[in-house]
Amino acid sequence: MGVGRGDYAGEVIEIDDVPDLVDPVVIAAFEGWNDAADGASSVIDHLMTVWGGRVVAALDPEDFYDFQVNRPIVGTDARGHRSITWPSTQIAVASPPGLDRDVILVRGIEPNLRWRQFCAELLATIDDLGGQLVVTLGALLADTPHTRPIPVSGTATEPDLVDRLKLETSSYEGPTGIVGVFQDACGKLDIPAVSYWAAVPHYVAQPPCPKATLALLGQLEDLLEVSIPLGDLPEDAKAWERGVDELAEEDEDVADYVRSLEETRDTADLPEASGEAIAREFERYLRRRGEGGPL
Repeated sequence: MGVGRGDYAGEVIEIDDVPDLVDPVVIAAFEGWNDAADGASSVIDHLMTVWGGRVVAALDPEDFYDFQVNRPIVGTDARGHRSITWPSTQIAVASPPGLDRDVILVRGIEPNLRWRQFCAELLATIDDLGGQLVVTLGALLADTPHTRPIPVSGTATEPDLVDRLKLETSSYEGPTGIVGVFQDACGKLDIPAVSYWAAVPHYVAQPPCPKATLALLGQLEDLLEVSIPLGDLPEDAKAWERGVDELAEEDEDVADYVRSLEETRDTADLPEASGEAIAREFERYLRRRGEGGPL
């Protein structure tokens, strides 16, 4: 991949012994401003579990976090000893079954300080591991009803990725988080990068939001052309939706607001878009059946 000098140049951190990875794709998410209802970071947690991710490196938190904002946590380890866990960003590797390439999983907390140095060190580590494509995940609060599929928007740094994945060039202007800065760093260093964002209903902003996590996992399945074991997530998403239904039924103002969002959403959804969504879901169904996954 080759990380050059400039605004995003930095030192390579120490990495545990890792065999050569096969054409690895990087999937990254960060807690904080970019992670409404933990929708994006929960994807990495899920992938770590179902793909057996192994942590091989972590950024030293001393340069990047205000410990009065992101405080260390004290607890007891498996041997009964008291220990401190510091906020950090961890890098893990996995070899998913059915995928002809390896995966690098990045899960961290949006830093409080030195964002360019943070991106430099992270990208240098990814370069050391041979990362070929970076996929960042985010979740934002939006005017979308919980009763409809969670919208996911996507952007990419290279025109061929935009065309192949049928994405759009982002026209957003305004404040950004570490996901936006990290995407910019990839672009400046000519590293192919894709970013997917799930829109979480703003009136149920508290975590978790398994429906948003499922929506992002669906995009990863399409990108990687592999089925991802979903475990309890589909049932969790149904239970989440039922719970929000019950809350809305208890408040007529909220119920009216949800109905107005549904009308707006249903009016905006074109038949062509609905057809494309159905086709993608059918392709996922066939992929799961072909790989012996749950139907």
